[in-house]
Amino acid sequence: MSWDDFRLVKAIADTKGLTGAAERLGINHSTAFRRLGQLEENLGVRLFERHRSGYAPTPPAEEMVALADRMEDEVATLSRKLAGCELSPSGELRVTTNDTLLMHLLTPILGEFRSRFPNIRLDIVLANQALNLSKRDADIAVRATDDPPETLVGRRLATIHWALYGRRDAFPDGATDADLRSLYDRQWVSLGDNLSGIRVSRFVREHVAAQNIGFRVNTVLGLTEAVEAGIGIGYLPCFIADPRPGLVRLSSPVVEFSTGLWLLTHPDLRHSARVRAFLDFVGAEIIKYRAAIEGERPFEALRELSPAAR
Repeated sequence: MSWDDFRLVKAIADTKGLTGAAERLGINHSTAFRRLGQLEENLGVRLFERHRSGYAPTPPAEEMVALADRMEDEVATLSRKLAGCELSPSGELRVTTNDTLLMHLLTPILGEFRSRFPNIRLDIVLANQALNLSKRDADIAVRATDDPPETLVGRRLATIHWALYGRRDAFPDGATDADLRSLYDRQWVSLGDNLSGIRVSRFVREHVAAQNIGFRVNTVLGLTEAVEAGIGIGYLPCFIADPRPGLVRLSSPVVEFSTGLWLLTHPDLRHSARVRAFLDFVGAEIIKYRAAIEGERPFEALRELSPAAR
């Protein structure tokens, strides 16, 4: 058996069918069907039971999948170790973050990084869920979290603070924390179900009547646009909302809603020249914006990062 045989069986088991497996492997359906038939004939065993719900692996196939998983882990480990042996900062670097951090903080920093290190090619992967750095889904993660995975190493660069915001023309005199209870009767916007577990989302759900939450959206960017459009008031990260002249703070930053901003990588990669260059440069640049990220009044350098203020 070849490694391709193991990859085929694993892909079919993972996707529960030939169509998904063929797409994952970059082959057509008929090729996947033919290869599976040849493999079963050569081994003299049936690898999958065909059901209406999909392909179910038999015990021999389950053993092949388990071995394929171990082989993938070994290959990924070797790949990380080889990447850590490079002498000069060059090659491709895959960085995962979310759209909010990319648009409102990272893009100018990444542009400057490319100017400093032109031999490093950046591949940015936008994802709100954590990618598997152990399997090289990404080399570096820039994440807002209070619980970074124990399998990764990195540093906490700042604390992202949130405050309550509304349209400036609707609150020409601003507001204070003492006014918060009276604001519960206004129209609110909140994060969608996929982010319902974070503290700020739970707070709004527990304190504002359901009929007053007239707009929910599953991204922080969408939430910010909704508040600026006057759909309702809502809690936003200070470094996103403060540079927007159309918004005004209605509360002080709420410590309970804060999250850490982390720069993370896998231990096997931290001595790689390109990873080390990214961690040092981008980390130092982000720290320059710590005051604004942590809810102090924004300085002009951060204001220039905001699309709304350009």
